[in-house]
Amino acid sequence: MPAKILIITGDAAESLGVLYPYQRLREEGYDVDIAAPARKTLRFVVHDVEPGYDTYTEKPGYTWPADLAFCEVDPGAYAALVIPGGRAPEYLRNDLELRKILKAFFDADKPVAQICHGALLTAAIDSLRGRRVTAHPALELDMQVAGAHFEDTGTVADGTLVSARAWPDVASWMREFLGVLRERA
Repeated sequence: MPAKILIITGDAAESLGVLYPYQRLREEGYDVDIAAPARKTLRFVVHDVEPGYDTYTEKPGYTWPADLAFCEVDPGAYAALVIPGGRAPEYLRNDLELRKILKAFFDADKPVAQICHGALLTAAIDSLRGRRVTAHPALELDMQVAGAHFEDTGTVADGTLVSARAWPDVASWMREFLGVLRERA
């Protein structure tokens, strides 16, 4: 039976931050579930940098069904966790059930891949202290406040935690994460 991997997300997550790892991990033979605050059709977004803007822009992205609600997740049933970015982490970090899930993965030292604003979730459970991470460059101060050593580079691996800045880095992020998964197998 293939190992199971959990993706945790919500509305306004970055489309490529969710669907690239979902498809890439399935291609490698993993069984992948997507969990959200409730079982529903999620609405993702597309972020891009456009000339004349000081920050990224947001447009509607794909929709995708959540397989599970956070309250239905058994972290022990999963070998690894993926945390996409986008705006979803801003409100998801306040979800008590999700924080329990995150803590279970870090307490068990299971592989975790986070991208972009997904780092806000791991910061919310104080799991970045002393670790090397990258995230969206706008989060550098947040990462420092969380006790992390921020690196403004595409992908950073620190033990079982693999982080990436944003959607342009998804290929290197998943390549590094798959390497960690293979080591742990």
